[in-house]
Amino acid sequence: MLKWAITFLIIAIIAAVLGFGGIAGTATGIAKILFLVFLVLFVVSLVMGRKPRV
Repeated sequence: MLKWAITFLIIAIIAAVLGFGGIAGTATGIAKILFLVFLVLFVVSLVMGRKPRV
């Protein structure tokens, strides 16, 4: 998930440098959403992985 977020961020940077503002904005939005989903899944996996041993 983090790999896709970084990929879209790189696409956004390249598009912004080349002057494609609409594509850059869309790619940035997708990168933000994917990064937030990654963070949520990461926190959930940390919480679920800390089960006390009986």
